[in-house]
Amino acid sequence: MRVEGLSKKFCKDLKTSLWYGVKDLWSGVTGNKNERLLRDKEFWAVKDISFTLRRGECLGLIGHNGAGKSTLLKILNGLINPDAGKVTIKGRVGALIELGAGFNPILSGRENIYNNGAILGFTRKEIDNKLDHIIAFAELEEFIDMPVQNYSSGMKVRLGFAVAAQMEPDVLIIDEVLAVGDLGFVLKCFKTIDTILPRTAVIFVSHSMPMVSRMCNQIILMENGIAKYQGEDVAKGIDLYYARFINNETNTVFDDGSICLVEVQLLDPNTNQPTNQLDWGADLKLYFRFKIDKEIDEVPVFNVILFDKEQRPVAILRENDVNAEIKIKNNEIKFVIRHNKIQLSKGIYSLNVSANYKSNNAPLIRINNCFTFQVLHNKDVWQPFLLDSEYQSV
Repeated sequence: MRVEGLSKKFCKDLKTSLWYGVKDLWSGVTGNKNERLLRDKEFWAVKDISFTLRRGECLGLIGHNGAGKSTLLKILNGLINPDAGKVTIKGRVGALIELGAGFNPILSGRENIYNNGAILGFTRKEIDNKLDHIIAFAELEEFIDMPVQNYSSGMKVRLGFAVAAQMEPDVLIIDEVLAVGDLGFVLKCFKTIDTILPRTAVIFVSHSMPMVSRMCNQIILMENGIAKYQGEDVAKGIDLYYARFINNETNTVFDDGSICLVEVQLLDPNTNQPTNQLDWGADLKLYFRFKIDKEIDEVPVFNVILFDKEQRPVAILRENDVNAEIKIKNNEIKFVIRHNKIQLSKGIYSLNVSANYKSNNAPLIRINNCFTFQVLHNKDVWQPFLLDSEYQSV
């Protein structure tokens, strides 16, 4: 697949869009069409996208909602025409770009398999040979003769992927539809993609960066229709994607008015100076300062939970016990939590903190995303932990 200077613009107003359509028809006849200029109320959904993708390569297409990913996929699949640029594809294209796309809802699953196979250019005999494998992969043996309109979203995804993968297209386009499937089916899809990838060029769109990191060897980060980053450094593209969502605004979920969080800092293990970055394997030192607004009789129990960039809870720091040297002084509580030799993998992490009464465990305060920091390492892995280890010959 070769994409050269691909652009597509849309109009925000229906009536204006219809008028522009009439003018474009006339411009196409006279040859005066200027496809690179925006008119009033128009915007670029895709602007000057270029790349080359060969067999054995997987391109990750990432970006926030409305960045232009789905529009680009529809152009690549031939569903809409670009305003500028050119797409050259050698081979058959299999696409999963929308839930149930390409299926006739009143036909059965079996009939839709034959329809999709015919569109891809397979003969009926070739489809007959693959039919049992497709049905078995989709796990729809009992429901294959039921109309697709009665399928659940997960069943549609299973059937769509089974057709697209088992037909072994030369180019496979996968949008976010895999997010609908259960974990077992998603793992089976990944295994299938790993199997067909040496013979197939894959374009993969997802908001799950671990999935992108696992599959892709090229990446395009789209924003407002343009490629904000493009290259083979997948980790860099993912970091830029996450950077757009990082902020240090606190989110107080519960507060009974007794105490408030005044300050959170990550301390450099060597200098004790505030920082936002920590080397893998260094000591994690977190400084907290709470202000007492109402008199309390005891030092609360503090819980600190670490979340990764996917907002999954990956660890909790052990709470303070009766032996912890934490005191209330001048209506403030100050303390440092230390964890030796942190082994979280490279990435961005955030903190949730809560405080409870020690006597009855009643909540005092709970704050989400009170602080964000980065763990540095030269190796990019999508697993949350990179554990230190030694290898010995035996």
